[in-house]
Amino acid sequence: MSLVKLSIKGISYSQTQNGAYALILNEVDGDRKLPIVIGAFEAQSIAIALEKEIKPPRPLPHDLFKNFADRFDIVVKQIIIHKLVDGVFYSSIICERDKIEEIIDARTSDAIALALRFNAPIFTYKNILDKAGIFLKSNPLNPEK
Repeated sequence: MSLVKLSIKGISYSQTQNGAYALILNEVDGDRKLPIVIGAFEAQSIAIALEKEIKPPRPLPHDLFKNFADRFDIVVKQIIIHKLVDGVFYSSIICERDKIEEIIDARTSDAIALALRFNAPIFTYKNILDKAGIFLKSNPLNPEK
């Protein structure tokens, strides 16, 4: 299965689920978007990581994980959104320490919050993007795009 690189397009309040947010991931070499419903805490953590100037007075859990990993020379190499079941995305964090690679199961929102802190790339499989990816109109004057 081929991996597709994703970037973060943005976060918005979910119109369909109260108290939830929609994290929009963008296909790097394409036009599809991958919307993922996440909780308010995870949305806040991702937003803080995106806004480099904002520093909370005490470490958030994702910052604590980053500090812990740095202290013990653990590197997050990449995040892979590897499964979609009943509308729930499943992700893996690919880590490395002493040239030994480990795969850790994680909620997608947590994995993305960590990817931002480690500057790690985010991937999914083509079949997941085929199933859940959407096209958002970027130019209302040109409906073909």
